[in-house]
Amino acid sequence: CSSLAIGTTTGYGLFSLSSVEQLDQVHKSNEIPDVYIVERLFSSSLVVVVSHAKPQQMNVYHFKKGTEICNYSYSSNILSIRLNRQRLVVCLEESIYIHNIKDMKLLKTILDTPPNTTGLCALSINHANSYLAYPGSATSGEIALYDGNTLKTACTIPAHDGPLAALAFNSTGSKLASASEKGTVIRVFSIPGGQKLYEFRRGMKRYVNISSLVFSMDSQFLCASSNTETVHIFKLEHLTDSRPEEPPTWSGYMGKMFQAATNYLPAQVSGMMNQDRAFATVRLNVSGQRNICALSTIQKLPRLLVTTSDGHLYIYNLDPQDGGECVLIKKHSLLGSGKMEENKENDLQPPLPQSYAATVARQSTVPSTSTMPGYSEDGGALRGEVIPEHEFATGPVCLDDENEFPPIILCRGGQPGKAKRS
Repeated sequence: CSSLAIGTTTGYGLFSLSSVEQLDQVHKSNEIPDVYIVERLFSSSLVVVVSHAKPQQMNVYHFKKGTEICNYSYSSNILSIRLNRQRLVVCLEESIYIHNIKDMKLLKTILDTPPNTTGLCALSINHANSYLAYPGSATSGEIALYDGNTLKTACTIPAHDGPLAALAFNSTGSKLASASEKGTVIRVFSIPGGQKLYEFRRGMKRYVNISSLVFSMDSQFLCASSNTETVHIFKLEHLTDSRPEEPPTWSGYMGKMFQAATNYLPAQVSGMMNQDRAFATVRLNVSGQRNICALSTIQKLPRLLVTTSDGHLYIYNLDPQDGGECVLIKKHSLLGSGKMEENKENDLQPPLPQSYAATVARQSTVPSTSTMPGYSEDGGALRGEVIPEHEFATGPVCLDDENEFPPIILCRGGQPGKAKRS
């Protein structure tokens, strides 16, 4: 969650998310039009691009050097791509291809997967824990969990009754969140065992299409956004263990009554009563647009980031203690020159109560990005930083300019190959 990649009709762009006030464009390319997939390997110079002009071809670039590392063609349109420092996963409608990111060699092809028209899949960003999750059924909410390192099936998780709509791993690959097409219930499972850990209810009034699920890097929060104007943030905690004794109010009394009643109700009904509500929420200015969310720490404070398909980035403050309604602090335009658009609405609002969110929102000075430790034009990566060697890796991946990505020695031809060395 340290950088943002966007695909447009004219190409693609990469932005650094190290500052609230300023949106820095790290790279912009107009060489390939109509880009609908662009995935960057963390804050490195490796980027994978797919365009509508050649929807069956994946192009891998070193954008700082302006060179193409290689490209691969597949038997049908590429629907999604996921990558970490160990694996690169290409998802088609009825098959999945797993490449070794060190040399782009094809390691495994998972054929005859259930029809997956949206290319729904998730890959753990922790390369030592390279689990892959994808729909195990087109008619039910079954999750197929695959170990991308050992190249073996891990387990199958019966997550929902209806077809899946969203999947997301936490940063360590130890938890997996899921939502179905109904969008009313979000569940969190342990990985690789598949035990249900949490169950959150987004709402019961209407079905929604959840387009984005994301954990915070510390796995304390889970964010869900949909085609509605509301974004929900849930806190991963067992409320009965962490909350103090409630004062003797009518609502508290009724809550205890319901809690006692669950002992005598069927499991399915009692499970619904025990579900936790959203810890924090956001009401967007737009509705009906596809959006992507991220929970990140920017300038040492927790933020919620929302990017919408009309080309805007919204940055909100998140109160990690009290939650509630998140405060919008900045709005950026992604399709212009990358300059920030002022949030005029905040200037017109009356003084807010002295809460955490209100106090942070009124800070007028922010530290310069140049003085922040660990910042570089790569969006936070330290030059020359070496990723520790992993038992499955042939060697460490360096993030400096010259040795960032090992040269491709061999790219095999044929389907899905037709790979070309550039």
